[in-house]
Amino acid sequence: MSEFSTIYKICIIAFAALILHVSGNRCPDMECWFVQEKPGRGGGFSAAMSQEKSMMFIRTEPHSEESKTQQHPLPADISPARIYYVTDPAGSFCQLPLHRPKGSVKKPQCEINPFSPQPSIVPWARALTDTAQSPIYLQAEWLSVSAQGLDGKLVLSNVMRAPSGSQEPSVILSIISKTAGVRSRLGERVMLDCGFWVDPSSPLFGVGFSVEWRYQFRGEGRLVLAYDAKNDRFADTTEMGAELDLDALYKTGNASMVLEEAQVRHSGTYICTVYLPNVLAQVTMDLDIVEPPSLSVFPNPLPLVVPGQSVSVQCEASGFFPLTLDLSWEFVGFDGKSLSLGQGSVTGHRQASDGTISQSTQLELNLARLDLGRGGEVTCVAVHAGGTRRTNVTLNIIGVSAPSIEDSMAMVAVALVLYGLIKIISWTFTSSGTTDLDRNEKKEI
Repeated sequence: MSEFSTIYKICIIAFAALILHVSGNRCPDMECWFVQEKPGRGGGFSAAMSQEKSMMFIRTEPHSEESKTQQHPLPADISPARIYYVTDPAGSFCQLPLHRPKGSVKKPQCEINPFSPQPSIVPWARALTDTAQSPIYLQAEWLSVSAQGLDGKLVLSNVMRAPSGSQEPSVILSIISKTAGVRSRLGERVMLDCGFWVDPSSPLFGVGFSVEWRYQFRGEGRLVLAYDAKNDRFADTTEMGAELDLDALYKTGNASMVLEEAQVRHSGTYICTVYLPNVLAQVTMDLDIVEPPSLSVFPNPLPLVVPGQSVSVQCEASGFFPLTLDLSWEFVGFDGKSLSLGQGSVTGHRQASDGTISQSTQLELNLARLDLGRGGEVTCVAVHAGGTRRTNVTLNIIGVSAPSIEDSMAMVAVALVLYGLIKIISWTFTSSGTTDLDRNEKKEI
């Protein structure tokens, strides 16, 4: 593992250089909200929060007095105490989705919070702080920053440290994901992106880290995967099919998780957390499993009908997720006439063992009320987040005004069948009568 640690130290610097190369050295000036608890609130009630406008002037190199006074005019509506001159060696804040377009009122979401370093209590990170002593390095001003890019895909969380009384923090730990929202069909391989960077000049660099992936959905959660890099071991979990690439983790800080086969139970929110001694950062992302329905119509084919009759047709939509589905019926006649037939009688949702949903609709076609001519195509339409699906069945109505070629052929077929049945019955009775007559003649002899 010492070899891995050396590779990690060298390549994490290369990873930072790569970020700067791709994103450019120009970093945005970011407007944020500084959010913290109001003092003096207690008694078991939820703490009241206060928020103030703040500004971060960001550079990949330390700020000089000249750069602070000449390049950054101070906003009049922001308190000087909430102006921060941030040094971000990895350029995590400098990525394009965090740049506000010139003249645009739309800007990246950004929030700054006070941060208190403390030992982690989870088993896979406990070894990072195996001593009860608090390092002098932690005696400083600590801040955490969470931001979301304008593209809706980039999310980051940075932990910054500044000497006590200073407003010039430096990024110590940065964690980034470019998959804030992922959409997948059932059975597909899914990659949830998560990468981190640690300041090589920090005492926290190279002394170990842990990675945790946790799942949450509607207030319930579970541990998906956890890895203790200091002891080179995974935590015991019941999750199957979730993997980390350890080579990429040590070489580039790539903590992305792969789900080998997406299932309904995977749909929800995922939290990627990186632990350092007394420090942690995390980002969240959403995975949506979207599977369109499979449609079947029965009976198929429909029986021949005549004007005045009624015929019932049913459409079954199965294997879809999520459960929101709009079912309806359409009719297109042989003469080209189109007609909306409504939703029909829609059943409730039924859930299969794999979590997918089924639903059906039944349509009663009363030909005494509906003028459908000589018939046409009856189509079941299912509108779903995964796409619109259609399936149809042919309706043939015979005996409408002058018979068409199809009607004539159908009537001839029916006549032939009836004629055949009559001949068979006739032959049966004739044969039976002849046999009885022969038997009577033999008895008389």
